[in-house]
Amino acid sequence: MGSRKTVLYQDAGVNIDEAGRAVRLIRKHARTTFGPRVLTDIGSFGAGFRLSGWREPVLVSSADGVGTKLKVAFLTGKHDTVGQDLVNHCVNDIAVQGARPLFFLDYFAVGKLDAAVAGQVAAGLARACRQNGCALIGGETAEMPGFYAPGEYDLAGFIVGAVERRKMITGSQIRAGDVLLALPSTGLHTNGYSLARKLLFEVAGFAPDLFVPHLGCTVAEELLKVHRSYLGAIQALHAAGLLKGAAHITGGGITDNTPRMLPSGLVAEIETSSWKIPPVFELLRSLGNLPDEDYRRTFNLGVGMILAVAASKAAAAGRLLENIREPYWKIGRVIAAPRGAKTRVIYR
Repeated sequence: MGSRKTVLYQDAGVNIDEAGRAVRLIRKHARTTFGPRVLTDIGSFGAGFRLSGWREPVLVSSADGVGTKLKVAFLTGKHDTVGQDLVNHCVNDIAVQGARPLFFLDYFAVGKLDAAVAGQVAAGLARACRQNGCALIGGETAEMPGFYAPGEYDLAGFIVGAVERRKMITGSQIRAGDVLLALPSTGLHTNGYSLARKLLFEVAGFAPDLFVPHLGCTVAEELLKVHRSYLGAIQALHAAGLLKGAAHITGGGITDNTPRMLPSGLVAEIETSSWKIPPVFELLRSLGNLPDEDYRRTFNLGVGMILAVAASKAAAAGRLLENIREPYWKIGRVIAAPRGAKTRVIYR
């Protein structure tokens, strides 16, 4: 037999040296989130975190991804905010149960690894972890040739937080007559992007860098607004004994997410005139001629979090939010489910 040609891993599309450069960048950013409870460095087979100072801790976890919002990052070459989107989304998911975030792990998968892009993503992850007081202690960077289109990647993550068992927010104490307060979103957050991209880029024919006077910014700037964290507001209300329940308004909108905090037999009555829907949502509605049900279940409509408080404590909750400079609206109330009700959210 003749001599065979040597075929290396790099010939299959995997660059181990580039992976090493990416890990060094990621490690640099991750270390800025470390505290004394982090027991291992980036690169260990498993990440270690010391849990101390708790009496009866309940670990609360959540996993999520950024979704097709990443497509906007690909179009613009701006990759330093999607990590913030991911961390903040996961933080909100556990904050509604009263948990304080402890640590975060990410999954970054790409067809051809670019260490500089991976570094930008890691910078956003680390920035949000620092802002939320949690550690970026590990993750996975996977280079998979042929699996993703050139220049594209996927980003997902996993968060772990803790709360004392007796202090968990379960929604079980919510009663008819309780007041619903809403905290504003910063745009679409991380939901509805498949429809938003279709409407803005295909139906309207907008370019990412087009300035839209109605929005006051470019299309890309609007779509890349960071999914904000509500951790501070939730913790402040919870510590003051004012919070009965909280719902993170993500996929499914107000319609599908608000009932997730309500005990059986109760319905959320939402006053649609109680807040002004931001221009981007009205633009999307106009472009797609969207019926009310689809509109309300696809987008958050400017509401990122809904909080349930007792009617007798609503004024105190409002003052607390004002003191921490958190805008809010009184968006509705909790009522007993009407006979024959087919939905657990009623719009007035």
